[in-house]
Amino acid sequence: MATLIIPTPLRKYTEDQATFTTDATTVGQAIQELTKRYSNISPQILDANGKIRNFIKIFVGEDDIRGIDGENTPLGSDTVVSIVPAIAGGISNL
Repeated sequence: MATLIIPTPLRKYTEDQATFTTDATTVGQAIQELTKRYSNISPQILDANGKIRNFIKIFVGEDDIRGIDGENTPLGSDTVVSIVPAIAGGISNL
């Protein structure tokens, strides 16, 4: 089973689960399964058309899926998928 790593800011939408395992064969299928299981996370990572939001980065291993095959990037049984949301904020020292 592939394992999706849920980042801390999104865990409030997954009942505080840090990981999600799936038998999906592509990243897109895995994300769909995740959002089906935890519907509250859907608007956080998917746009109105059901596509991964531009500011969400997804990595298979160390590779950004945008440089592979996007949502069609294949998953193996031991694949680790990381979801990385954009984080804004901070203090300017200027």
